[in-house]
Amino acid sequence: MVDELSGDGHALRVVPTPCRACGATGLVEVLDLGSTPVANALVPADRLDTVDPTYPLALALCERCALAQLTESLPGEALFDADYPYFSSFAPAVVEHARRHVEGLVARRGLGPESLVLEIASNDGYLLQHARAHGVRVLGVDPSAGPAAAAEAAGIPTVCDFLTPELARRLVAEHGRADVVVANNVAAHVPDLDGFVEALATCVADDGVVTVENPWVRDLVQRTEFDTIYHEHHSYLSCTAISRVAERHGLHLVDVEHFPDLHGGTLRWTLARSGEPTPAVADHLALEDELGLGTRAFYGGLAARTHTVQRDLRALLTSLRAEGATVAAYGAAAKGVTMLVTSGIGADLVDYVVDRSPHKQGMHLPGARIPVEPVEVLPERRPDFVLVLAWNFVAEIARQQRDYLEAGGRFIVPVPSPRVLTADDLLRGSDQ
Repeated sequence: MVDELSGDGHALRVVPTPCRACGATGLVEVLDLGSTPVANALVPADRLDTVDPTYPLALALCERCALAQLTESLPGEALFDADYPYFSSFAPAVVEHARRHVEGLVARRGLGPESLVLEIASNDGYLLQHARAHGVRVLGVDPSAGPAAAAEAAGIPTVCDFLTPELARRLVAEHGRADVVVANNVAAHVPDLDGFVEALATCVADDGVVTVENPWVRDLVQRTEFDTIYHEHHSYLSCTAISRVAERHGLHLVDVEHFPDLHGGTLRWTLARSGEPTPAVADHLALEDELGLGTRAFYGGLAARTHTVQRDLRALLTSLRAEGATVAAYGAAAKGVTMLVTSGIGADLVDYVVDRSPHKQGMHLPGARIPVEPVEVLPERRPDFVLVLAWNFVAEIARQQRDYLEAGGRFIVPVPSPRVLTADDLLRGSDQ
């Protein structure tokens, strides 16, 4: 039902869905992206005559605990099946970020052979490999069979399952409590955030720490990163929301770090049973309070800005195609599916998308049905423009594609507003 108007005059719908963190009802819908396919459900060539099932995709806010979240959730089995195509090790920037994280943990926590680092959503072992290199005992938990098997093959013991309070108790019984629990880019992926945090609290030792990384909803809203909204991401997190759900399970927010260039703006929260919070905690909580991040007013212009990006990107690509330009895309990323499908962009405007992961090559993006090719085809075919769907890695992609750019190729970066970038824009200062 439509109850009120937002600050920019858009109708707001109040939905009866209970909050996945605090259980409150009456979430305020702040952005409706329509009905879209599961973003990582890539389509093989022999199934192109089928129709991709679609599901509602809308963002809402719980004004009681400040958690932004989807109004409807798909079961985990529909999102993280045996064919789940994302393997973290094919993103060099992610692997390097993980290495630095582990190096810091080893140094600060004095981790050694008697220690245990437990990673939730450990994927293919991209992070735990660095802890193991220091002689630290490691254990991964991941529900996706493909990445979990890759981790096992690399010598990283992995439990292929979803973390629940029940599984947490079993892990503790079998392996003991962990000195460090790492949960990178997973808190947003769980439909029951309260139960997930309960499980984290169960797994960590009394004097241990939990580190949680996820994109910051402040950056999503301020930079119009609407394409980071898709069915795998049930929640869109903030310091306020994380602090409140953690407190219910005896964990306290003791540190916050901001990585503005990682995944469009990522925060790392450190949780512990005790300890004096760093000044960064008070600073971030005060900033969120000042912005009104837990109120509907903060989200007031998001819908209008989203529609502008969608309209302008479609118009730009339509104009380029009308002029005879060739257009490819880079990154068969989940965010790319949201960008393309909700903007009405398909194979008529983008010829193909390249991706480094062999697990995606030869497939087609759901909804848009654009074929996925190896990255190596870019220098061979030299399209006039490349739409960077994985815009969160644009600096890294520019370095990889230096030859293409210096030969006159141009990138299109869609957010916070569509713009065309050249070698001068992207590579200036990269050799310094």
